[in-house]
Amino acid sequence: MSNQDFNTRLAELLDQIEHLPNGERDRLRELADETRERRERMSESVSQLQESLDYLRLSVKYLVFDLEATRRENQYLRQLLREGPDDEREGAD
Repeated sequence: MSNQDFNTRLAELLDQIEHLPNGERDRLRELADETRERRERMSESVSQLQESLDYLRLSVKYLVFDLEATRRENQYLRQLLREGPDDEREGAD
């Protein structure tokens, strides 16, 4: 349910609550207000969670990039080590 739908339904509920006797009206208004506050807190939590997930995804992409670069560098250095002693021997002949 979107925020707009929720707010519309809550407004309808509050309108219906106004037609009830005073004793019931106050308690139902409190419940409606608590429901609105919980919905807002839940929306904020979901938003913060989404931001955290986005940050985590970005961090993982950077880590994968760094890992791939490290592997390439490692492979290049190993190749230099393998070729290095052979080149020195050929130069000594």
